[in-house]
Amino acid sequence: MNERMRIRDLAKETMEYAQSDEMQRRRKLWTNHNSLEFAYPPVYIRAIPFHEFIDKNEIKCQTPTLRSLEINFLMNRYRMKLYDDTIIEPWVVVRAHLKSSPLGVYGMPAHLSDKVPGGAAKFMPSILKEEDIEKLHVMDYEVDEKVTKERFDHLNDLIGDIMPVEVDRQGILSSMWVNDISTILAQLRGLEQIMWDVYDRPAWLHRLLSFMQSKILMHMEQTESANGFKLINHQNQAMPYARELQPPAAGKGSVSAKQLWGYMAAQEFTTFGPALFKEFMFDYQKPILERYGLVAYGCCEDLTYKIDIIKSLKNLRRIAVSPFADVKKCAEQIGNHYVLSWRPNPSTAVSFGVDEDYVRKELREAFDIFDANKCVFDITLKDVETVSGDENAIVKWTRIVREEIERRYK
Repeated sequence: MNERMRIRDLAKETMEYAQSDEMQRRRKLWTNHNSLEFAYPPVYIRAIPFHEFIDKNEIKCQTPTLRSLEINFLMNRYRMKLYDDTIIEPWVVVRAHLKSSPLGVYGMPAHLSDKVPGGAAKFMPSILKEEDIEKLHVMDYEVDEKVTKERFDHLNDLIGDIMPVEVDRQGILSSMWVNDISTILAQLRGLEQIMWDVYDRPAWLHRLLSFMQSKILMHMEQTESANGFKLINHQNQAMPYARELQPPAAGKGSVSAKQLWGYMAAQEFTTFGPALFKEFMFDYQKPILERYGLVAYGCCEDLTYKIDIIKSLKNLRRIAVSPFADVKKCAEQIGNHYVLSWRPNPSTAVSFGVDEDYVRKELREAFDIFDANKCVFDITLKDVETVSGDENAIVKWTRIVREEIERRYK
Protein backbone atom coordinates (compact mmCIF):
# COMPACT_ATOMS: atom_id res chain seq x y z
CA MET A 1 0.00 0.00 0.00
CA ASN A 2 1.42 3.41 -0.94
CA GLU A 3 1.47 6.33 1.49
CA ARG A 4 -1.34 8.18 -0.23
CA MET A 5 -3.75 5.25 0.04
CA ARG A 6 -2.69 4.64 3.64
CA ILE A 7 -3.54 8.19 4.71
CA ARG A 8 -6.80 8.21 2.75
CA ASP A 9 -7.95 4.97 4.37
CA LEU A 10 -7.15 6.28 7.85
CA ALA A 11 -8.88 9.60 7.08
CA LYS A 12 -12.04 7.70 6.16
CA GLU A 13 -11.84 5.80 9.44
CA THR A 14 -11.44 9.01 11.47
CA MET A 15 -14.27 10.66 9.54
CA GLU A 16 -16.53 7.73 10.40
CA TYR A 17 -15.70 8.15 14.09
CA ALA A 18 -16.21 11.92 13.93
CA GLN A 19 -19.65 11.65 12.35
CA SER A 20 -20.88 8.78 14.51
CA ASP A 21 -23.86 8.86 16.85
CA GLU A 22 -21.41 8.47 19.73
CA MET A 23 -19.68 11.74 18.84
CA GLN A 24 -23.05 13.47 18.64
CA ARG A 25 -23.82 12.19 22.14
CA ARG A 26 -20.54 13.60 23.39
CA ARG A 27 -21.14 16.98 21.75
CA LYS A 28 -24.52 17.25 23.44
CA LEU A 29 -23.04 16.18 26.79
CA TRP A 30 -20.27 18.81 26.72
CA THR A 31 -22.60 21.53 25.44
CA ASN A 32 -24.92 21.09 28.39
CA HIS A 33 -22.12 20.47 30.87
CA ASN A 34 -20.20 23.64 30.03
CA SER A 35 -23.47 25.54 30.35
CA LEU A 36 -23.62 24.36 33.98
CA GLU A 37 -26.24 21.66 33.40
CA PHE A 38 -24.86 18.68 35.30
CA ALA A 39 -25.94 15.13 34.59
CA TYR A 40 -22.73 13.22 35.28
CA PRO A 41 -19.03 14.06 34.94
CA PRO A 42 -17.61 13.82 31.41
CA VAL A 43 -14.21 12.12 31.16
CA TYR A 44 -11.42 13.51 29.00
CA ILE A 45 -8.18 11.62 28.38
CA ARG A 46 -5.99 14.52 27.32
CA ALA A 47 -2.53 12.94 27.22
CA ILE A 48 -1.57 9.53 25.87
CA PRO A 49 2.11 8.45 25.64
CA PHE A 50 1.34 6.72 22.37
CA HIS A 51 5.01 6.37 21.47
CA GLU A 52 5.46 3.85 24.29
CA PHE A 53 3.17 1.22 22.88
CA ILE A 54 2.26 2.00 19.29
CA ASP A 55 2.87 -1.00 17.06
CA LYS A 56 5.76 0.15 14.88
CA ASN A 57 4.53 -2.19 12.15
CA GLU A 58 1.41 -0.03 11.92
CA ILE A 59 3.46 2.98 10.83
CA LYS A 60 3.74 2.75 7.06
CA CYS A 61 4.58 6.32 6.02
CA GLN A 62 8.16 7.52 5.69
CA THR A 63 7.42 11.10 4.62
CA PRO A 64 7.61 13.15 7.88
CA THR A 65 4.41 15.17 7.35
CA LEU A 66 2.44 12.09 6.35
CA ARG A 67 3.88 10.04 9.19
CA SER A 68 2.73 12.68 11.68
CA LEU A 69 -0.76 12.62 10.18
CA GLU A 70 -0.76 8.82 10.17
CA ILE A 71 0.11 8.70 13.88
CA ASN A 72 -2.66 11.20 14.68
CA PHE A 73 -5.17 9.05 12.82
CA LEU A 74 -3.92 5.92 14.61
CA MET A 75 -4.30 7.80 17.90
CA ASN A 76 -7.95 8.38 16.99
CA ARG A 77 -8.33 4.63 16.47
CA TYR A 78 -6.87 4.01 19.93
CA ARG A 79 -9.12 6.66 21.45
CA MET A 80 -12.19 4.79 20.27
CA LYS A 81 -11.15 1.91 22.56
CA LEU A 82 -11.15 4.17 25.61
CA TYR A 83 -14.79 5.20 25.68
CA ASP A 84 -14.09 8.48 27.37
CA ASP A 85 -15.84 11.66 26.19
CA THR A 86 -13.17 13.11 23.92
CA ILE A 87 -14.65 14.51 20.72
CA ILE A 88 -12.95 13.60 17.45
CA GLU A 89 -13.79 16.38 15.01
CA PRO A 90 -14.53 15.85 11.28
CA TRP A 91 -11.76 18.05 9.89
CA VAL A 92 -7.99 18.50 9.91
CA VAL A 93 -6.16 21.76 10.54
CA VAL A 94 -3.20 23.28 8.71
CA ARG A 95 -1.40 26.16 10.44
CA ALA A 96 -0.96 29.28 8.33
CA HIS A 97 2.63 30.41 7.88
CA LEU A 98 2.83 33.63 9.87
CA LYS A 99 5.75 35.99 9.45
CA SER A 100 7.91 36.37 12.54
CA SER A 101 11.48 37.07 13.59
CA PRO A 102 13.72 34.03 13.05
CA LEU A 103 14.87 34.46 16.65
CA GLY A 104 11.36 34.06 18.04
CA VAL A 105 8.03 35.85 18.20
CA TYR A 106 9.47 38.50 20.58
CA GLY A 107 12.63 38.92 18.53
CA MET A 108 14.70 36.99 21.09
CA PRO A 109 15.03 33.24 21.74
CA ALA A 110 12.37 31.79 24.04
CA HIS A 111 12.79 28.07 24.47
CA LEU A 112 13.91 25.25 26.72
CA SER A 113 16.94 23.04 26.38
CA ASP A 114 16.64 19.61 24.82
CA LYS A 115 15.01 17.14 27.17
CA VAL A 116 17.22 14.69 29.00
CA PRO A 117 16.11 11.05 29.45
CA GLY A 118 13.01 11.11 31.61
CA GLY A 119 11.62 14.27 30.07
CA ALA A 120 13.22 17.14 32.00
CA ALA A 121 14.48 20.33 30.35
CA LYS A 122 15.86 23.60 31.67
CA PHE A 123 15.18 27.23 30.86
CA MET A 124 17.57 28.96 28.45
CA PRO A 125 16.80 32.66 29.13
CA SER A 126 17.83 35.34 26.67
CA ILE A 127 16.89 38.47 28.68
CA LEU A 128 19.93 38.45 30.93
CA LYS A 129 20.32 42.18 31.62
CA GLU A 130 17.75 44.91 32.14
CA GLU A 131 18.79 46.66 28.93
CA ASP A 132 18.01 43.49 26.93
CA ILE A 133 14.38 44.55 27.07
CA GLU A 134 15.21 47.08 24.36
CA LYS A 135 15.88 44.22 21.93
CA LEU A 136 12.32 42.93 22.11
CA HIS A 137 10.10 43.46 19.10
CA VAL A 138 7.08 41.74 17.57
CA MET A 139 6.18 41.78 13.90
CA ASP A 140 2.68 42.77 12.83
CA TYR A 141 0.27 39.99 11.96
CA GLU A 142 0.95 38.90 8.40
CA VAL A 143 0.25 35.60 6.67
CA ASP A 144 2.65 34.31 4.04
CA GLU A 145 -0.10 33.34 1.63
CA LYS A 146 2.17 31.49 -0.79
CA VAL A 147 3.59 29.09 1.81
CA THR A 148 0.19 28.73 3.47
CA LYS A 149 -1.45 27.81 0.15
CA GLU A 150 1.24 25.22 -0.51
CA ARG A 151 0.56 23.63 2.89
CA PHE A 152 -3.17 23.67 2.32
CA ASP A 153 -3.02 22.34 -1.24
CA HIS A 154 -0.74 19.48 -0.23
CA LEU A 155 -3.19 18.18 2.38
CA ASN A 156 -6.35 19.13 0.53
CA ASP A 157 -5.23 17.27 -2.58
CA LEU A 158 -4.56 14.24 -0.41
CA ILE A 159 -7.75 13.99 1.68
CA GLY A 160 -9.88 17.06 0.96
CA ASP A 161 -12.56 14.94 -0.72
CA ILE A 162 -12.82 12.83 2.45
CA MET A 163 -12.70 15.45 5.20
CA PRO A 164 -12.44 19.26 5.23
CA VAL A 165 -9.04 20.89 5.57
CA GLU A 166 -9.14 24.14 7.54
CA VAL A 167 -6.40 26.76 7.79
CA ASP A 168 -5.72 28.15 11.28
CA ARG A 169 -4.97 31.83 10.60
CA GLN A 170 -4.96 33.27 14.12
CA GLY A 171 -1.99 35.43 15.09
CA ILE A 172 1.03 33.80 16.70
CA LEU A 173 0.38 35.61 19.98
CA SER A 174 -3.29 34.61 19.93
CA SER A 175 -2.70 30.89 20.24
CA MET A 176 -2.66 28.72 23.35
CA TRP A 177 0.50 28.80 25.51
CA VAL A 178 1.70 31.89 23.66
CA ASN A 179 -1.09 34.26 24.68
CA ASP A 180 -0.91 33.63 28.44
CA ILE A 181 2.28 35.73 28.96
CA SER A 182 3.47 33.41 31.73
CA THR A 183 4.83 30.60 29.55
CA ILE A 184 7.06 32.72 27.32
CA LEU A 185 7.98 35.13 30.13
CA ALA A 186 9.71 32.30 31.98
CA GLN A 187 11.43 31.17 28.79
CA LEU A 188 12.68 34.68 28.03
CA ARG A 189 13.78 35.57 31.55
CA GLY A 190 14.20 32.32 33.48
CA LEU A 191 11.86 30.94 36.12
CA GLU A 192 14.01 31.60 39.19
CA GLN A 193 15.00 35.04 37.92
CA ILE A 194 11.35 36.16 37.80
CA MET A 195 11.10 35.31 41.49
CA TRP A 196 13.93 37.76 42.16
CA ASP A 197 12.58 40.37 39.75
CA VAL A 198 9.32 40.92 41.63
CA TYR A 199 11.42 42.19 44.56
CA ASP A 200 14.61 43.53 42.96
CA ARG A 201 13.20 45.33 39.90
CA PRO A 202 9.37 45.41 40.06
CA ALA A 203 9.02 48.52 37.87
CA TRP A 204 11.20 46.94 35.19
CA LEU A 205 9.18 43.71 35.31
CA HIS A 206 5.93 45.65 35.01
CA ARG A 207 7.34 47.31 31.91
CA LEU A 208 8.18 43.92 30.40
CA LEU A 209 4.75 42.51 31.23
CA SER A 210 3.01 45.57 29.81
CA PHE A 211 4.96 45.20 26.57
CA MET A 212 4.03 41.53 26.23
CA GLN A 213 0.38 42.22 26.99
CA SER A 214 0.21 45.02 24.42
CA LYS A 215 1.63 42.80 21.68
CA ILE A 216 -0.81 39.98 22.44
CA LEU A 217 -3.71 42.42 22.24
CA MET A 218 -2.23 43.80 19.02
CA HIS A 219 -2.17 40.35 17.42
CA MET A 220 -5.73 39.66 18.55
CA GLU A 221 -6.96 42.92 17.05
CA GLN A 222 -5.01 42.39 13.84
CA THR A 223 -6.29 38.83 13.56
CA GLU A 224 -9.87 40.04 13.88
CA SER A 225 -9.31 42.83 11.33
CA ALA A 226 -7.95 40.24 8.88
CA ASN A 227 -10.89 37.87 9.56
CA GLY A 228 -8.39 35.37 10.94
CA PHE A 229 -10.36 33.92 13.87
CA LYS A 230 -12.51 30.89 13.07
CA LEU A 231 -14.61 28.42 15.01
CA ILE A 232 -11.67 26.00 14.98
CA ASN A 233 -9.88 28.45 17.31
CA HIS A 234 -11.84 27.66 20.48
CA GLN A 235 -9.46 26.81 23.34
CA ASN A 236 -10.45 25.63 26.82
CA GLN A 237 -8.28 22.57 27.56
CA ALA A 238 -11.35 20.36 27.30
CA MET A 239 -14.12 20.04 24.74
CA PRO A 240 -14.99 23.68 23.86
CA TYR A 241 -18.74 23.41 23.59
CA ALA A 242 -21.40 25.50 25.35
CA ARG A 243 -24.88 26.74 24.53
CA GLU A 244 -23.70 30.34 24.80
CA LEU A 245 -21.25 30.01 21.89
CA GLN A 246 -21.27 28.55 18.41
CA PRO A 247 -19.71 25.07 18.46
CA PRO A 248 -16.37 24.26 16.84
CA ALA A 249 -16.80 23.89 13.10
CA ALA A 250 -14.92 24.03 9.82
CA GLY A 251 -15.88 26.09 6.80
CA LYS A 252 -18.01 28.61 8.68
CA GLY A 253 -16.15 31.84 7.94
CA SER A 254 -14.58 34.24 10.40
CA VAL A 255 -15.70 35.16 13.91
CA SER A 256 -14.62 37.58 16.62
CA ALA A 257 -12.79 36.57 19.79
CA LYS A 258 -16.06 37.22 21.65
CA GLN A 259 -17.50 34.19 19.86
CA LEU A 260 -14.73 31.90 21.10
CA TRP A 261 -13.59 30.11 24.21
CA GLY A 262 -10.36 31.54 25.62
CA TYR A 263 -7.87 29.76 27.85
CA MET A 264 -4.90 30.67 30.02
CA ALA A 265 -2.82 29.36 32.88
CA ALA A 266 0.12 30.59 34.93
CA GLN A 267 1.99 27.44 35.82
CA GLU A 268 5.23 29.37 36.21
CA PHE A 269 3.61 31.41 39.02
CA THR A 270 2.51 28.45 41.10
CA THR A 271 5.06 29.30 43.83
CA PHE A 272 4.03 32.97 43.96
CA GLY A 273 1.55 34.00 46.63
CA PRO A 274 -1.89 35.34 45.64
CA ALA A 275 -0.92 39.03 45.87
CA LEU A 276 2.19 38.64 43.71
CA PHE A 277 0.33 36.40 41.26
CA LYS A 278 -2.35 39.07 40.86
CA GLU A 279 0.04 42.00 40.52
CA PHE A 280 2.64 40.42 38.27
CA MET A 281 0.55 38.07 36.13
CA PHE A 282 -3.22 37.91 36.44
CA ASP A 283 -3.80 41.66 36.11
CA TYR A 284 -2.02 41.45 32.74
CA GLN A 285 -3.89 38.34 31.61
CA LYS A 286 -7.34 39.59 32.57
CA PRO A 287 -7.84 42.24 29.83
CA ILE A 288 -6.82 39.65 27.23
CA LEU A 289 -9.13 36.95 28.57
CA GLU A 290 -12.09 39.30 28.76
CA ARG A 291 -11.91 39.71 24.96
CA TYR A 292 -13.22 36.13 24.65
CA GLY A 293 -16.75 34.84 25.04
CA LEU A 294 -16.14 32.23 27.74
CA VAL A 295 -12.92 31.43 29.58
CA ALA A 296 -11.21 28.42 31.14
CA TYR A 297 -8.33 28.96 33.56
CA GLY A 298 -5.60 26.77 34.98
CA CYS A 299 -3.42 23.81 34.08
CA CYS A 300 -1.02 22.00 36.44
CA GLU A 301 -0.61 24.82 38.95
CA ASP A 302 -2.22 24.83 42.39
CA LEU A 303 -4.95 27.50 42.33
CA THR A 304 -6.35 26.77 45.80
CA TYR A 305 -5.57 30.23 47.18
CA LYS A 306 -5.99 32.12 43.91
CA ILE A 307 -9.53 31.17 42.95
CA ASP A 308 -11.01 34.35 44.45
CA ILE A 309 -8.74 36.38 42.17
CA ILE A 310 -9.58 34.34 39.08
CA LYS A 311 -13.31 34.62 39.82
CA SER A 312 -13.09 38.34 39.08
CA LEU A 313 -13.16 37.41 35.38
CA LYS A 314 -16.61 38.33 34.10
CA ASN A 315 -16.64 35.56 31.51
CA LEU A 316 -15.04 32.79 33.59
CA ARG A 317 -16.65 29.37 33.13
CA ARG A 318 -14.07 26.63 33.90
CA ILE A 319 -11.47 26.36 36.72
CA ALA A 320 -8.77 23.68 36.89
CA VAL A 321 -8.17 21.71 40.08
CA SER A 322 -4.78 20.08 39.62
CA PRO A 323 -3.23 17.11 41.45
CA PHE A 324 -1.39 19.63 43.65
CA ALA A 325 -4.49 21.54 44.75
CA ASP A 326 -6.59 21.11 47.89
CA VAL A 327 -9.65 19.51 46.29
CA LYS A 328 -11.99 20.26 49.19
CA LYS A 329 -11.05 23.94 49.48
CA CYS A 330 -11.31 24.38 45.72
CA ALA A 331 -14.73 22.71 45.56
CA GLU A 332 -16.01 24.93 48.37
CA GLN A 333 -14.99 28.05 46.43
CA ILE A 334 -16.16 26.91 43.01
CA GLY A 335 -19.50 25.34 43.97
CA ASN A 336 -21.93 25.17 41.07
CA HIS A 337 -21.08 28.65 39.75
CA TYR A 338 -18.34 27.35 37.44
CA VAL A 339 -17.27 24.05 35.94
CA LEU A 340 -14.66 22.36 38.12
CA SER A 341 -12.10 20.58 35.95
CA TRP A 342 -10.64 17.91 38.22
CA ARG A 343 -7.26 16.45 37.22
CA PRO A 344 -6.29 13.28 39.15
CA ASN A 345 -2.59 12.55 39.49
CA PRO A 346 -1.50 10.48 36.46
CA SER A 347 1.39 8.96 38.41
CA THR A 348 -0.95 7.21 40.82
CA ALA A 349 -3.61 6.60 38.18
CA VAL A 350 -1.86 4.89 35.28
CA SER A 351 1.89 5.47 35.12
CA PHE A 352 3.07 2.40 37.05
CA GLY A 353 0.16 0.02 36.80
CA VAL A 354 -3.47 0.57 37.79
CA ASP A 355 -4.28 -0.03 41.45
CA GLU A 356 -8.02 -0.58 41.16
CA ASP A 357 -8.76 -0.27 44.88
CA TYR A 358 -6.81 2.98 45.11
CA VAL A 359 -8.46 4.46 42.02
CA ARG A 360 -11.96 3.64 43.26
CA LYS A 361 -11.20 5.08 46.71
CA GLU A 362 -9.81 8.30 45.20
CA LEU A 363 -12.82 8.68 42.92
CA ARG A 364 -15.39 8.07 45.65
CA GLU A 365 -13.72 10.51 48.03
CA ALA A 366 -13.60 13.18 45.33
CA PHE A 367 -17.22 12.54 44.31
CA ASP A 368 -18.28 12.98 47.95
CA ILE A 369 -16.57 16.37 48.08
CA PHE A 370 -17.99 17.53 44.76
CA ASP A 371 -21.51 16.38 45.58
CA ALA A 372 -21.41 18.08 48.98
CA ASN A 373 -20.63 21.36 47.21
CA LYS A 374 -23.06 20.76 44.30
CA CYS A 375 -20.16 21.00 41.85
CA VAL A 376 -20.50 20.77 38.09
CA PHE A 377 -17.32 18.80 37.48
CA ASP A 378 -15.53 16.76 34.87
CA ILE A 379 -12.48 14.50 35.02
CA THR A 380 -9.36 15.12 32.93
CA LEU A 381 -6.43 12.72 32.82
CA LYS A 382 -3.51 14.77 31.58
CA ASP A 383 0.29 14.94 31.71
CA VAL A 384 0.60 11.19 31.35
CA GLU A 385 4.33 10.98 30.68
CA THR A 386 4.42 7.19 30.88
CA VAL A 387 2.23 4.12 31.26
CA SER A 388 5.33 1.91 31.51
CA GLY A 389 4.59 0.61 28.04
CA ASP A 390 1.16 -0.79 28.99
CA GLU A 391 -1.37 0.23 26.34
CA ASN A 392 -4.19 -1.18 28.48
CA ALA A 393 -3.46 1.00 31.53
CA ILE A 394 -5.52 3.97 30.34
CA VAL A 395 -8.22 1.62 29.01
CA LYS A 396 -8.50 -0.03 32.42
CA TRP A 397 -8.46 3.28 34.31
CA THR A 398 -11.20 4.69 32.08
CA ARG A 399 -13.32 1.56 32.62
CA ILE A 400 -13.02 1.94 36.40
CA VAL A 401 -13.93 5.63 36.20
CA ARG A 402 -16.95 4.77 34.06
CA GLU A 403 -18.09 2.14 36.54
CA GLU A 404 -17.84 4.58 39.44
CA ILE A 405 -19.75 7.24 37.49
CA GLU A 406 -22.46 4.70 36.66
CA ARG A 407 -22.62 3.67 40.30
CA ARG A 408 -22.98 7.24 41.57
CA TYR A 409 -24.78 9.26 38.90
CA LYS A 410 -26.83 7.02 36.62
